Amino acid sequence: MTLPHDLNELQARMRDAMRAHWKVFLFEGILLAVMGLAALILPQLAGLAVTILLGWLFLIAGIGGLIVTFWAREMPGFWWSLISAALAVLAGLLLLARPMQGVLTLTIVVGAYFLAEGAATILYALEHRRELSERWSWLLIGGAMDIVIAGLIVAGLPGSAEWAIGLLAGLNMLFGGSTLIGMALAARKA
Repeated sequence: MTLPHDLNELQARMRDAMRAHWKVFLFEGILLAVMGLAALILPQLAGLAVTILLGWLFLIAGIGGLIVTFWAREMPGFWWSLISAALAVLAGLLLLARPMQGVLTLTIVVGAYFLAEGAATILYALEHRRELSERWSWLLIGGAMDIVIAGLIVAGLPGSAEWAIGLLAGLNMLFGGSTLIGMALAARKA
């Protein structure tokens, strides 16, 4: 398959592919939305599942990193690569061995992320308020919401660890699924 040289041609191909496979996108959207609702109903179980999944991902990535590091041991940065891969294996093993403590740690990291993301978004909005005219206030509100979410998570620790990761994962899946459903239905009509 050759890549189109024209943006219009690429858009047409994407539109045709979306139209041809709208049922697949609809199925995926419904599945994601249902899983999101389940995570919202059982956020503790969803948080534990996310932690275990991350544990496996770290472990597999770390083992792969160790293999590649030893395979290419003549490359510069061998020791840094080795340390990085070993840390990934260790993080994976810790998350799998003690998933409940992993949920608490992930909740703290997520709280810190929302705080940093909120502050950065607010600063971005303030810096671009002239160029973005009407839209900069939405960025400001989004950044403020991130900070409020971070405050709720951090202020509720350690209890918020029971619901935060599962709730956020559930919301993400629900909104992602809803978006796919909307795209699929729009592609069906086109």
